Amino acid sequence: MKSDFCCADFAFLDSGTGGIPYMLALKQKQPSARCVYLGDTKHFPYGEKSVEEITECAAKSISLIVKKWNPHTLIIACNTISVTALERLRSLFPKLPIVGTVPAIKLAARLTLNKKIGFLATNASVNSLYSKRLIDDFAENCQVYCRGDPELVRFIEKDFFTASIEQKKNAVKPAVDFFASNGCDVIILGCTHFTHIADIMQLVAGNNVKVIDSREGVSKQAIRVESEDSSKKTEYLSESFKDMSFFATAAAPEEEKEYKLLCKRLDIPWGGIVQ
Repeated sequence: MKSDFCCADFAFLDSGTGGIPYMLALKQKQPSARCVYLGDTKHFPYGEKSVEEITECAAKSISLIVKKWNPHTLIIACNTISVTALERLRSLFPKLPIVGTVPAIKLAARLTLNKKIGFLATNASVNSLYSKRLIDDFAENCQVYCRGDPELVRFIEKDFFTASIEQKKNAVKPAVDFFASNGCDVIILGCTHFTHIADIMQLVAGNNVKVIDSREGVSKQAIRVESEDSSKKTEYLSESFKDMSFFATAAAPEEEKEYKLLCKRLDIPWGGIVQ
């Protein structure tokens, strides 16, 4: 792992651990990138909040990120924030390039053979006008079956990393069964938390179903934006951090223990609690 840096190329924001696979995916594409990650665990979960609450919480976290790590580019590694508050956040932070994470509706419409798509997300994402516009724009000739699943989000944030394989399978089975009962041949993981269980969901869903997310597209877009804007960024010394550090805004002792275990398994530094 690299030593301390004084400025981030990319900062990632999510309500918890959900966006970490997005950071790992970007790092695979651009190993030299300096990354830092903030989970706004103090306000988890975002998916059950109002648009106003989501915007307020995310704005406070972005202010914290800018103050501490001065990133060239910010990735909102959270579908819920992206589909409800992205444009508002861009207007609040006009000098900071912000890349959102949106459901892979367009990709799903290309991949489906029977025109039946499953969309698994938070309730906020499922009900957002942005998601509905994506479906209208890119999947108008498909049937899209939506499922908001806050219990699965909570399982992944609180229990997934210490759960057995059978417990993980049991956790995803209600969602898989719902989409199977509607004949879906593609399942969109429309919450970044679900990327942690992508392999498990694919295993339970079977080979006739494609389980997809937006990691590839988000990584490419973030790298493109950062390369265009980094030369315009004013550098100044910010708080030092180890590359790919995971910070949280709150954690009880038992939760901090779990976060440290997660970081050890993923080979990323635990940065601690920041406020």
